[in-house]
Amino acid sequence: MFDLILACIIGVLCGAVTGLIPGIHVNTVGAFIFASSSFLLASYSPELLCIFLISMAISHALLEFIPSMFLGVPEEGTILSILPGHQLLIEGRGKEAVRLAAVGGFGAILITALILPIFIITLPAVYGPIKPYIWILLVIIVIFMFIRLNANLRSLLWSVLLFLFSGIMGYILMNSPISSNVSLLCIFTGLFGVSTLIYSLQQHSFVPTQNRFYHFKINGDILRGIFAGGIAGSVLGFLPGFGPAQGSLIAQELIGGGTENNNERFITAVSGVNTADTLFSLVMIFLIGNPRSGIAVYVKNILQNFDFNHLIFFVFTALTAVSISLVLCLKLGDIVSESIEKIDYRKLSWVVITFMSLLVIAFSFWYHANLFFMLLVYVTAIALGLLPHYLGVNKSNLMGVLIVPAIVIYFSI
Repeated sequence: MFDLILACIIGVLCGAVTGLIPGIHVNTVGAFIFASSSFLLASYSPELLCIFLISMAISHALLEFIPSMFLGVPEEGTILSILPGHQLLIEGRGKEAVRLAAVGGFGAILITALILPIFIITLPAVYGPIKPYIWILLVIIVIFMFIRLNANLRSLLWSVLLFLFSGIMGYILMNSPISSNVSLLCIFTGLFGVSTLIYSLQQHSFVPTQNRFYHFKINGDILRGIFAGGIAGSVLGFLPGFGPAQGSLIAQELIGGGTENNNERFITAVSGVNTADTLFSLVMIFLIGNPRSGIAVYVKNILQNFDFNHLIFFVFTALTAVSISLVLCLKLGDIVSESIEKIDYRKLSWVVITFMSLLVIAFSFWYHANLFFMLLVYVTAIALGLLPHYLGVNKSNLMGVLIVPAIVIYFSI
């Protein structure tokens, strides 16, 4: 039992590191653990490795909000929360924003756990009949996403082009003989990690001194945000290729539309989508045998036989991990809030860019992929990831890299 608790704690700490360092995606560490699983399983049980991965994913989902707000370098799951988070930061309410995100993520996990019996009863029966039509649902949601995220025809056209280009890249790589471990690492590092860091290096933003005192009280608006985040994150469970950014659009509708005068509720909902989606991606392994995230894929492949006992055990693991992560998020958020002006963000960015690039090269050698081809994909992904910043469109359009292949697969069914 002690080794299981230790694995959970170590996973939470690793998730805190990946969440706090911009550009490092939780799937990067997951890919490394999965790639090393043949060696690790000689000394550790599959359940132990899965506990580590789940705890790391939950912790990462909760703590990635901190660099998103304080450093302006979001990952896909926090990209829609930047503006509301920065508005509070500019007002000196950074500590309050961190508490909103922490409570939203923690509460959404509880909501997901509570409504889990409903999904266990209904989803397997419903999923079979609607499976041939999922591609239609995906197309409808993509169209809705374009409409909601674009204010004019110019941004709409660019969003469609970026969506299609990233989708073509994803489809080509996923149908190539190259291992998905290195291809996904290369794509996501370029599209959402290094490209964002390179762009942010050109910006010279000023972070005002944060108020050491804060007013935070859980009210009806925050509870509504928690509920919306939990529901939206769970709905994503049977929408392949969709991530927290798209789930945030659903949550935005549930809390009443735009973010004007609604920053607190919106931040709570977005953070809730992140953590709820992480948990429900694992639940989908048991319900329909379809893992919906990178970490869930690794868990399924490591565990082989995912049954109901594993499901219950991993739900309790997620609840334990999010409880520890809640405390870490509050403490680390306060530390960052008080020392943000002392951080040399430029040096940190270059260290992360160098590390991630070397990691792509190392994985290419490890999986015997053509290094020239992988570097070409990497540079192309970075260039494609930079375009939304310069064009002024939402970067979540690049999730076409997963959504387009999913539409093609379900259309073929």
